[in-house]
Amino acid sequence: MIYVVIGFLWLSVCLYVILGGADFGAGIVELMTKKKNRKHTEKIMYESIAPVWEANHMWLIIAIVILFVGFPEIYTTLSTYLHIPLVLMLVGIIARGTAFTFRHYDAVEDRWQIIYTQIFYYASLLTPFFLGLIAAATVSQSINPDANNFLDLYVFSWLNWFGVAVGLFTVSLCAYLASIFSLRETSDRLELELMIHKSHQTMIFVVITGLLVFLAAYLSDIPLTKWIFSKYLGVMAISFATVALGLILRAMHQKKLLPVRALAGFQIIMILVAATYQHYPDIILLGNGQHLSLLKHIAAPKTISALGWALVLGSLFILPFLFYLMFSFSKASKK
Repeated sequence: MIYVVIGFLWLSVCLYVILGGADFGAGIVELMTKKKNRKHTEKIMYESIAPVWEANHMWLIIAIVILFVGFPEIYTTLSTYLHIPLVLMLVGIIARGTAFTFRHYDAVEDRWQIIYTQIFYYASLLTPFFLGLIAAATVSQSINPDANNFLDLYVFSWLNWFGVAVGLFTVSLCAYLASIFSLRETSDRLELELMIHKSHQTMIFVVITGLLVFLAAYLSDIPLTKWIFSKYLGVMAISFATVALGLILRAMHQKKLLPVRALAGFQIIMILVAATYQHYPDIILLGNGQHLSLLKHIAAPKTISALGWALVLGSLFILPFLFYLMFSFSKASKK
């Protein structure tokens, strides 16, 4: 049953990066758009994130619950040493959601609309950045429980060059997903050309920040290149992601937009596989040489069994309604 729990944990993280990433990316793409085109971009982004707006953070909640119940030592380590970026990320999620709601549904339109929009933009930018910082801290061996001062324990455990690089890469992935997902929400040729241009821009941003991650890893003595390219699975994952990028470019050139969302989601899956499989089942690499494992640092067997069955049964109720929600919104947006 432990593998069922781990599978749901990985699935929830993956879906949050894809769906939540596209959600965050909507604000980033708007921020990157020239002012004269922002109204068009805002409308397109709104249509794009509508199917998952109310549901995407469900995956983050599921991941947190799985860690809290099934892997309490891992949860405690994360929430203790990374409490600063975690709190900032959660504040960003709340601020972004609140600003989005008031921005669209406030009964009075006044100067506050400008404030809501700016909060929406920068919360969309900073939230995935802190998510990237947290992810980088788990594998960079920067969390050192043996440190004896506040800065080393709670600040430099996540605030370092590798973490900043991964944070920027995460931001670029979110913008990329949003621009790709929005292609099918355009209503005319000019809007389509605008979003194709945005997709090309975010692709370049992803490549640049991806190279920056490898550079930061090299300068920080993190064997990222070895992790990814020392085994066939890592090479295959990166190769598949690259091929998918080529297929997306071809589909955009031919204006065949049906497969682009699936290909973009497949790319993210391949990137996550390449980034995580090498040190599995270790999920946190500590600075004192110790590791926290998904197979060793687990709750009692009865707890894992109950959690696994709850996830299986819960998915039978949640997933069909989630797909129906996405289907309903996509149909409504075409009317």
